[in-house]
Parts: sequence; C-alpha cells; structure tokens
Amino acid sequence: MGHGGNVIDELTTDHREVEEIFGRIDRCAPGDKDRKVYADQVTMELVRHSVAEEAYLYPAVRRHVPNGDALADREIEDHSKAEQIMKDLEGHEADDPEFDRLIGDLMREIRAHLADEEQTLFPMLRAACTPEALNDLGDKVRRAKKVAPTRPHPSAPDTPPANKLLAPGVGMVDRLRDALSGRGKLD
Repeated sequence: MGHGGNVIDELTTDHREVEEIFGRIDRCAPGDKDRKVYADQVTMELVRHSVAEEAYLYPAVRRHVPNGDALADREIEDHSKAEQIMKDLEGHEADDPEFDRLIGDLMREIRAHLADEEQTLFPMLRAACTPEALNDLGDKVRRAKKVAPTRPHPSAPDTPPANKLLAPGVGMVDRLRDALSGRGKLD
C-alpha cells in the first residue's frame, strides 16, 4: 500500500499484491488456519483499495472518460459484490467448507474485476487524462488508502461526498480493532 507513481501504476501494484496473497491462499492446504489470516490480509488490502478507487478514481472516470458514468457504476457494482463476499467470509474459519466456497467466489470476482480495470478502464483513463492529472490522482489514492477502513462495510456509502467524509473515522476504528485482535497477522 502506498507505492508511488501515477494512479494507474499505484493501483496496478495493488493488484499484483492482491494476486500474491491469493497465491498464498492457494498454496495452503484446505483447512490450514493460515488461509484465514491471508483472507483477512487480502480483505484489508481490497477494502482500502476499493475505498480509494471509489473516492478518487471513479469520479475521475466519470469526468474524463467517454461513457464514464456507466463504467464507474459497473466498477462500483463489482466492489459491492466483492464487499458482500468479504463480509460473509468474516464469519467463517478456514476449516469451514463455506470458507472455501466464499474465498473461491472472492478470487473469481476480484480477478475478473482487476482484469477489466487493467484491460479496459486504465487504458481509457490514460488516454483521457494528462500525466499530471494521473500523478495527482495517484497522490490522492495513496492518502485515501492510509486512512481507509480495513473491514468490509457493505452498507456504507460508495460515492462522494459521503464516502470521503465517513471513511477516515471508520478506518480509524477498523485499524484499532485490527491492532487489538491481531487480525491479519501470522502467529
């Protein structure tokens, strides 16, 4: 989280990190308790990433990309599906058969979303924005990820201005809960 560069480089690096965590989950045996730790880690990363995209990337897509409203709406809908899966996943341990189904659903949903962004959305945004605008968006996304929530909140607003107002407070509570519980940390 917080890699530097323009918004496309920043978010693409996030995508690689998520895929790396998915690989760790895949390499663990079914029922291995580390699968839950990695699921928590990927959830934390995905929630921060999604909140930052909803606050800054998708409004820029709406403003600059032809048919941007429809594209942004579709991406937000993808986020909503993934967030609900992550919320459902919270209630299951790695040895629960429902955990395997949910983590599989999450991986499929996220991988399709990432491919769509990288193959369609990012090239369109790169063509529509100046390098300076993309760099500015990268800075905003990095700042947003630092204060964003780390747990799924499916009922939270996903468009500005409400999401920008609520995310820092919710993020602070989430990070405190994570620190106290050790969520996302291997033993």
